[in-house]
Amino acid sequence: MRTIAEINDKISRKSAVVWTVEELKARVAQSSVAQAAKEVDVITTGTFEPMESSGAIINLGHTDPPIKIRRCWMDNVPVYSGFGAVDLYLGATQPTEAMDGEEMRDRGGGHVIADLIAGLPVQVKALGQVTDCYPRASFETTITRETINQFYLFNPRNLYQNFIVGVNGGERPLFTYLGPLQPRLNNAVYSNPGAISPLLNDPDLQLIGIGTKIFLGGGVGYVAWEGTQHFPLQKRLPNRTPVGPAATLALIGDAKQMSNRWVRGCYFKSYGPSLMLGVGIPLPVLNEEVIARCAVQDKDLVAPIVDFSIPRRVRPTFGLVSYAQLKSGQITIDGKAVRTAPLASMYLSLQVAQELKQWIEAGQFTLTEPVAPIASDRAFLPQDRWTEF
Repeated sequence: MRTIAEINDKISRKSAVVWTVEELKARVAQSSVAQAAKEVDVITTGTFEPMESSGAIINLGHTDPPIKIRRCWMDNVPVYSGFGAVDLYLGATQPTEAMDGEEMRDRGGGHVIADLIAGLPVQVKALGQVTDCYPRASFETTITRETINQFYLFNPRNLYQNFIVGVNGGERPLFTYLGPLQPRLNNAVYSNPGAISPLLNDPDLQLIGIGTKIFLGGGVGYVAWEGTQHFPLQKRLPNRTPVGPAATLALIGDAKQMSNRWVRGCYFKSYGPSLMLGVGIPLPVLNEEVIARCAVQDKDLVAPIVDFSIPRRVRPTFGLVSYAQLKSGQITIDGKAVRTAPLASMYLSLQVAQELKQWIEAGQFTLTEPVAPIASDRAFLPQDRWTEF
């Protein structure tokens, strides 16, 4: 029906028809897939949720005399410095170190990244390896995003295509990456926003590939590669959506363009810091199949209920549950009513899709052709060869 070039021409003339994925689902319910395909050019998806496998590349610029940084802290958060002399990587889940060396777990790398994006000052302390070309041994300074060179997010794993529902069948509270799980199945927590989630609307990644242009943290970003733990071979329903964690993406984007509305540090009690991140992906309507995939409803998507009280890599499950059931606020496990809550903000996820829609309608955001597909044959390899030390 259409090509990306034709859609971009309409975007440049501000005549493209753009719907959020929520609007698309409502239109299909009122009319049909075929009718919707005739009307719309682009569908926008979005999510706002914790994405802990995220971080920022930062280049400080050289001091005089220059330094080869080998240990570094930003607001007392350790920063990886095993690159070039003043190239650094600030991980979102790296916790703050107190002055006595003990970790302060209520703040970490995600908060420092968010502060820099907000334009706030951040204290830097660095120790160097003294060499003939880098004679300086240490320095301390204060930086902002305006006083450093490169500052961009490079996130090894974002946008899980589906995930799990966490519960706790044990006798004591558990503090996890899904937040607190109460004992004796007293709550259930899920993280994926379901039918509005980007990758569940393109389940075989036919539209999304390396080089796809996206909304990242309120700025422009791109799909850089498959994400870590990318598992496209996950079992799937007849509608091609996976029954558990499947595809993931590695994302990159200029943090100097981003907004602290869409990038926020967060903290999970007794687990650690992370990063809340808004990501939106536009899906070009090239044919009717695109509409059929995007018409999927929460009742047609499922996730596994996993018991975190068993401290193993493979934990027992209580079967599958639909996202419609999860979003109702209550599911039933072994005959017991269990209250549910999402980690993702449904409201802000929809706002990401809405903002991306406005960018496209205004002619400010065009689409890109992927330069290569995301791998579709990756197995998930466990680490079974290990010893204690």
